[in-house]
Amino acid sequence: MTVPLVQRLPTARGRLRADAVLAKTSWFRVGGPAEVLFSPADVDDLTGFLAALDPGIPVTVVGRASNVLIRDGGVPGVVIRLGRAFAGARVNGAVVEAGAATASADVARAAQAAGIAGFGFLEGIPGSVGGALRMNAGCHGKEVRHIVVAARAVDRSGCVHDLRATDLGLEYRRCAVPADWVFVSAQFAGAAGDPAVIAACMRQFRDQRERTQPVRVATGGSTFRNPPNQKAWVLIERAGCRGLRRNGASVSEKHANFLVNDGTASAADLEALGEDVRHRVQTETGILLEWEIHRIGRPLGGPHP
Repeated sequence: MTVPLVQRLPTARGRLRADAVLAKTSWFRVGGPAEVLFSPADVDDLTGFLAALDPGIPVTVVGRASNVLIRDGGVPGVVIRLGRAFAGARVNGAVVEAGAATASADVARAAQAAGIAGFGFLEGIPGSVGGALRMNAGCHGKEVRHIVVAARAVDRSGCVHDLRATDLGLEYRRCAVPADWVFVSAQFAGAAGDPAVIAACMRQFRDQRERTQPVRVATGGSTFRNPPNQKAWVLIERAGCRGLRRNGASVSEKHANFLVNDGTASAADLEALGEDVRHRVQTETGILLEWEIHRIGRPLGGPHP
């Protein structure tokens, strides 16, 4: 008889859960379970666990799953999701230090309250600091790489790395840090500003997002990266994909670079719809769109991709 993975893992002070439901925390509201979900108690718990973990066991890191599509067959190995011990923002002069589980919008609000300008765009970034670093998240012409000065991460063997901004290798929606490293905190720097002016700017960002994006439905953020000197949503519209459906999945009528789950879609429906959009755009324009959404796990009943 095969021993369940959870019984073969190192001990930890944090929580280890077998067959943990992930769909409820995914913005798409789809996906199979984590074989084991680990929520470490603190950094020491995380480093000790990873140091003792069999190197052959896969590790996947998820945050708020705002830009992630979890496949229906679930995620094999250990899924690490940081909790409250890794949340919170502290201001020191013009620098904001935040735990990786801190919501990006909370970082923006902490900076605004302290009169630090340059963080307002984070108000429109769903997800947490760890994901924002991993994606070099951005909007309104500004990205995380413009404000990050340092980050701390734990590698697959449990070693802690203090990284400078240049070590992160941040480019458009890309980060050079290995995917199985776990960001635990980061430092961001801005400049002195008027809290009232910053707050007004953040309201504008928030209102624009409400007007132009499907924020009140089950979605996953921008589906595809913008090709050089192009807008993905324009190409998708040109290919006639606005409103395109596959079972309970559809291309948003409000913003064509968003996929939407009407409540009945599976992850397979959403991924297949995305691939259909890519095919149609390539046929129409000659441009093959790249997924911006991270697809993790395995299809239902299928091998790990």
